[in-house]
Amino acid sequence: MTTTDPLVEALLAVSRGMVALAARNLAALGADVTLPQYRALVVLAGSGPQRSAELARELGVAPSTLTRMCDRLVRKALVHRFHRHNDRRSIWLGLTPQGRDVVGMVMRARRHELETIVRSAGLTPTPRDLALLHAIVRASGELPDEEWWRRWEVSADPVDGAQLMRTNRLAPGMLN
Repeated sequence: MTTTDPLVEALLAVSRGMVALAARNLAALGADVTLPQYRALVVLAGSGPQRSAELARELGVAPSTLTRMCDRLVRKALVHRFHRHNDRRSIWLGLTPQGRDVVGMVMRARRHELETIVRSAGLTPTPRDLALLHAIVRASGELPDEEWWRRWEVSADPVDGAQLMRTNRLAPGMLN
């Protein structure tokens, strides 16, 4: 299926390249994280701790799918589950310092690779080009890079009124 809109076609191609770039960076760093798991970590880094139902909606997955995904991320010590003292019924999810570090390492590797691509292609964006890209970022619900990094810095900070939940440990090899 093709579209007649050249901007949409170009963005689809860029999107494929960005997914491939993320997958390469995850593999190169040995992060032992799938792309959907990584996306969950990125959302938690940018948005902070969330109720599990909100994170499932953000990721576009069923709550049961999110539960299984987070079971794996908890076992890998990248995410922690907790209750807030004023909200004992909801399960909250947040990044551990190790989870924040994985996201930061992958993002820095992606930045380095993108800088290389931009240089090798000889790209010099105009203010109009940058405005277009920033508009796409905003319309997609993502944060500008500077704001995302500010939130990333505090994404694994302790949450006031939080009580970590106990987790069941599975046998080794049950992490995926």
